[in-house]
This record gives sequence, C-alpha cells and structure tokens, in this order.
Amino acid sequence: MLKTPLIQSGTGKEAASEVACFHCGDRCTSGVIAVGDKRFCCHGCKAVYELLHAKDLCRYYSVDEAGRGVKPADDELTRRFEFLDDPVVVERLCDFADNRRQVVTFYVPGMYCSSCIWLLEKLNELHDGILSSRVDFLRKELIVAFNPDSISLRDVAVLMASIGYEPVIHLESVAKRRSRFTDKKLYYKLGVAGFAFGNVMLLSFPHYLAGEGGLDPSFRKFFTYISLVLSLPVFFYCAFDYFKSAWSGLKRRFLNIDVPIALGIIVLFGRSAFEIVSGTGAGFLDSFTGLVFFLLVGKVFQKKSFDALTFDRDYRSFFPLSVTVRNGSTENSIPLTKLKVGDRMIVRNHEIVPADAVVIRGEAGIDYSFVTGESDVVPQKSGDVIYAGGRQVGPAIELEVVRTTEQSRLAQLWQNDVFHGSGRSRLTRVVDTMSKYFTGAILAVAAVSGLYWFMHDPSLAPLVITAVLIVACPCALALSTPFTFGSALRWFGRTKVYLKNTDVVESLANVDTIVFDKTGTLTHTGSSRVLYDGDELGPRELSMIESVLYHSTHPLSRRILKELGGVERLPVTGFEELPGKGIRGVVGGVEVGAGSASWVGLAEDKGVRVLPSSVYVTIGDAKRGRFSVIGGYRRGVEELVRSLRKRYRLLVLSGDHEYDRPYLEELFGENTKMLFRQSPEDKLALVRELKNEGCHVLMIGDGLNDAGALKAADVGISVAEDVNTFAPACDGIVDAEHFQRLDRYMEYARASYVIVLVSFGISFLYNIAGLSVAVAGMLSPLVSAILMPLSSVTIAAFALVATSLSAKRIGVVQQ
Repeated sequence: MLKTPLIQSGTGKEAASEVACFHCGDRCTSGVIAVGDKRFCCHGCKAVYELLHAKDLCRYYSVDEAGRGVKPADDELTRRFEFLDDPVVVERLCDFADNRRQVVTFYVPGMYCSSCIWLLEKLNELHDGILSSRVDFLRKELIVAFNPDSISLRDVAVLMASIGYEPVIHLESVAKRRSRFTDKKLYYKLGVAGFAFGNVMLLSFPHYLAGEGGLDPSFRKFFTYISLVLSLPVFFYCAFDYFKSAWSGLKRRFLNIDVPIALGIIVLFGRSAFEIVSGTGAGFLDSFTGLVFFLLVGKVFQKKSFDALTFDRDYRSFFPLSVTVRNGSTENSIPLTKLKVGDRMIVRNHEIVPADAVVIRGEAGIDYSFVTGESDVVPQKSGDVIYAGGRQVGPAIELEVVRTTEQSRLAQLWQNDVFHGSGRSRLTRVVDTMSKYFTGAILAVAAVSGLYWFMHDPSLAPLVITAVLIVACPCALALSTPFTFGSALRWFGRTKVYLKNTDVVESLANVDTIVFDKTGTLTHTGSSRVLYDGDELGPRELSMIESVLYHSTHPLSRRILKELGGVERLPVTGFEELPGKGIRGVVGGVEVGAGSASWVGLAEDKGVRVLPSSVYVTIGDAKRGRFSVIGGYRRGVEELVRSLRKRYRLLVLSGDHEYDRPYLEELFGENTKMLFRQSPEDKLALVRELKNEGCHVLMIGDGLNDAGALKAADVGISVAEDVNTFAPACDGIVDAEHFQRLDRYMEYARASYVIVLVSFGISFLYNIAGLSVAVAGMLSPLVSAILMPLSSVTIAAFALVATSLSAKRIGVVQQ
C-alpha cells in the first residue's frame, strides 16, 4: 500500500465538501486528507506532493495556478493495463523474476529533464512494493524492481501512468529487447507542415514583391485568409506534441524544454491570427509554418542521428566473457556469443551463470545479489531453473542452457546500479543543476526582450520572443557528458577494456593513486612453473587434490589443476572456499584442504627457503606437501610502471612473501610503499585509509581475494586471464593481454574528460551567441528552429569525432 507521510500530516480525513485537491484539482468526494494547510483527495496525491516538498520543488505549483497534477490512479488506467496480469505477458516482459522480486524495464518517452528523473527514481517512496527504480535517460528507459507479493506488474504501470509517466509497452518488440519505436505520426506531421509551409510561402510572395500599398487589398485579404486556413492544421495537429509535452510538464509543476517552444509557437500564431482577423497586418504565418516544419525536421534528424550514435556506442558487444562447456568427457572454453540452447556448461564456485539454465548435476547454491541486491544463497535442486546473473556458491555444477542470453544482458546487469545505490558523477550533477534552472532563465530573457521591443518596435516583439524561446536549448549541455564518455566506452571496449558505465571514465580521469595487487595482476600464471615439495603422492591422492581444486576459480588453483591434468576426478562434498585463505572439501570421506598454511592447520616450515605463491595441501590428518607456482611478470610491465610513475602515486600489495621485494623496489622505486602477506581485509583497510587521506584511488586486482578493496576504491579494475571472470565488485575488466597498455587507457580517460569540458564551452558559446542575436532582433524564428536541434547534433557529433581522434592519437587500440 502507499507509504505513510514524509512530513507531519493533519488530523487525518475531514468531512468532504466542495474542497479541491491541491495536487490534481479533483473534488474530494470521499473525504479530505490534510497535510498542513493543503488538502488532498487521496493518499497518492498526498504522496506525490510530499516527494516534491521533500526536495523543495513545490515552487512548480506556482507555475500555473490553473494547472493541476495527475491523480495517481483511476479505473480507466487499471483497465488499460489489465493485460499485464497475464502470467505469460509477465514472463516475457520481466528481466528477472522469483518469488520475492521481479525486475522490468519500461520504455518511458515522457521523461524530459532532471526533475523527471528525480521523481521516477523515487517510486519506492510512493509504494512499499517498489524496491527500487533507475532511469536510463538516453534510452528513455526505467528499470523497476518490485515485490510481486505487494504490488503487481499492472499496478506498477498504473502507478507510473497516474503520475504522468505512462510506459509504452509493445509486446511484439520484447523479443528484440527494446528495439527502437518508429513513430509514423511524426512523418505525417512533417508532411502536413511541409505542405502548409510551401503554400504559405507561395501565397506570401505577392505581398513581399508588391511592397506596401502595391497589392490590391482584396487580394491581400484573400491570400492572408487562405494562409491562415492552411496554418490551422499546423498549429492544432503538427505542433500538438509540443503543447502536450509542455502541458504535461506544467501539470507536474516541471518546466521542461518544450514549455518555451510551445510559448513561442503560440505567440507567433496568435499574433499572426490577430493581425489577419483585425485587418491590422499580414501576420507572420510563413515564419510560423516554417518554424514548425523545421522543428519537426530537426526532431527527425536528431532522432536519426542519436539512434546512429547510440548504435555506434554499443560497446557491450566487445565484452570479454567466456564460458566452460562440456562436450562428452572434454571441457572447452568458448565465447559467450557461441553458447546455444542445449549446451551443457560448467559453473564453478563464485562464477556467474551466463544464461538461463536448468540444473543437471551438482549442489547448486545461487547468490542473486548481482541481480537483486540480496545476498541470500538460494538452494537449487536438479531440474530447477537458474536465471542469468546468479552466482554459484559451492562446488562446480553442470547446467543445461534453456535460453541464451546476449552478452549485453549480463553487461546490463553489471552496468545497472539500481541495486548498488551508486550516486551520479560530479559532472552529471552539475549538468542536472544547470538544466534545472535553464528554462526559467530563458523565459525571463524572453519576457524582458519582448517588453523592450514592444516599447520600441511592436512589430518585432513576437518575432524576438519566439526566436529567444526557440534558439536556446539545454539539450546540448546535457548530452555532452553521456555522448563523450559513451563514445569513450566504445573505444575501451575495442581493446577488451570493459567499464561498468560512463561515470567510471570520469572517475579514471580524476585518479591520482594506483594500488596494484601483485599476484595475478603484475604477474601471470600462464607460463609459470609448478614445483612440489613434500610427501610422495600416489594416483589416488593426486586425484583427491585435483578433484577439490577443480571447483575453484583462483589462478593458482587453475594453474596447479592444469599441471595435474589427466588424473581421475572424484565426487566432492562439503566444498568450501574462503578468499585469501584456501579451499577444502570431502572426497571419499576424507577431508582435503589446499591454501595457506594456517588454513590447512599447519605451521610454515622454518629454515626452509620460502618459494613464491605457496599452496599447502593436506589429506586427512597428514601433511602431504606444498605446491609452489613460480611465475614471471607480465610482458611490458616495466615500461608501464615507468610511465605511470611520472604522474601517479603507486603502491603494491601482495599476499605472498617478500621474496621479490628487491626486484619490485628496482622497478617501482625504493620510496614506493609495498606491503606483503596482506589479507583481503588488510587490502580493504589500506584503500579506505588512502581515501580518507583525500586520494582518488584506482585498485587493480584479480577480482577474487581483493574484491572488497576493488569495491571500496574510487575505481576497481579486475584483470581477466583465460577464465570467465565477471566480478560484480569491480568497475572494470581488463583483458590480461592488454594490461601493459594501462597508461594509455588512463591518458585517454583524461582526454575524454577534457573533451566534455570543451563540449560544455561550445554549448555555452552557442547559447550566448544565439541569445545575443535573437535579443537584438536579428534572428528569425525559422533560423532558430534550424539551429536548436542542430546544436544538439553538433555536440554529439563533436564528442564522437573528438573521442575517436583522441583514441587514435593516444593509441588506445593496438594497430
């Protein structure tokens, strides 16, 4: 049900009378709900008011006293969305569903500004059943998580529509996952406006060519009235969307960008109609029809351009993710794109399930925190369906794919911050604040300009007002950040550097401190040697060790497993893995442990040279020995460190011993802070300490033992090496083969940040120049209508071109 008030309410319901609801304006027929001196007809209207009041947005109620809000629900809306109660429809629409949570993505074309975003992301304060909501403004999408026991999918849609944001639901497009909606009406309106504009211009030629007094009054009257008739469908049909959008914003007390456009259209048409009917002039109907025509042309051009650029920014297709599939007795790693229905895939401990699948074999314990934000492990038995995005906790399981999932689906889950509560970036907050007050400032400039010209040259006043209202546009300012950083993400993706979202690019640009985890990051296990020291192991014992290591994704486990390849694999029960410590499981009734000495209950050998990356193993109560993995440093790491030292503060952490401190000191410098034998908790504490000192920290690790540190850092990047590493804790994944180019990626992030600032400058210059010319009466509404959408497209194109040129100049993509 609807939530309780955010602020102190009155005594409750009062006797109903001729009292109008403060929010929606309806007569309160079933009682009055009081909040201070305000009266509401229902809890929904009161809740919307309280949301606005909490953010000091109630000034929008004074925009138009005659305008009213939207009542939260009615029978007509409920009937309209009745089809959403169909379980088949719910299954097709929902991205994720279980008994406690469902996640759905709605297309909401009615969102226009930061105020819309703010209100849509507060849906959870309108109803207890809404768990969270998150806006993707460029795609006009709202991702909603809700509890199906408290609110149905239909009620969610009704709630959104009742506050003015009705979702557009096309079931036939669900299989295509948010395909673009083509509005044929836009082209019909463009055709009508073009026809009217051409004919009105033709009818205006005699008046222009004849000059004052040169055209017979009867012909002039005839031509102007024909022009007026041709202009009526342009005003009432072609320009209707602008009026509808502006009115919708005013009813919700929001000044969206269509408010000044609608006012300009009304002023120009109204003044023209008055002059023609009163016989005091010929009006400006050629300018009016041309204005609407070019606005619609700009809308089509803008939509086509943005659709093309959005496709160009679809960096998710480069996502470096693979999956292990079983074919008979062999196991192979294949790209996720080649996964198909019926494939048997192996998912090990802490690995992400990459596609909807059925449990075939194994003890499945699924952690859906990546999808739902809740970390409870859900037991799944053979035959149960597991959704993509769940993480296996326990021994390896075998699944059969029942529905393939595009890479972009997993990328969307990872990229989505709905369940992690991350805030917007600093640049985005600045843009939101400026855009919020932009429309009000433009209305003030138009009013002052109109008043000035009305006193000096009344004939120019409507043209100046219209030009000022049309030419100024905050869209270019708002698009600078997403298009620049979005294009940068695409270039990062081409070199197998996948960042969670555009905010990560900005955070990378502001980094001043880099913390390296040594094992698996600076070093690699691919070409390493494995040494064994201890009791002799027979075939049975080797099989027991190999069987336990098989279920782990740790790089050392995978390397030792490769060394032991070919031995018989035995069933494992009671599998357990503790990051930074080790693993254990029961094989044939005997406990097998592998990891640090303390994990397996042993003391480290005294007087024995400690080898790097030691993995102690025990079988039962007897000590069996120690595997040591001797690996080299990654190719190009020396050049990388030398480059990064010039600009950043560097630190090195390791869970290993100090055997290669001399080499690291020579590489990083003696003054570089290096800490060894660090537990995951120690790494997390260090990152927090650096942030408390005011550092902007980049943490680079393997995503396993340092997950806490990766999440705590301003930016956490995981290095993926030949496993389907997909760590929810990190902000980015870098393919190990491209790790040595990290300095170039950092430089490119800084260059992208500069491009955003330049885009801001271009947008400000455009608005200042356009307003200056418009206020001076030197800019016609027709030219304004062309310049307004052109400015947005120009900024988007500049961002795309500039980021592309920077990527090539810096050498982000290896030639």
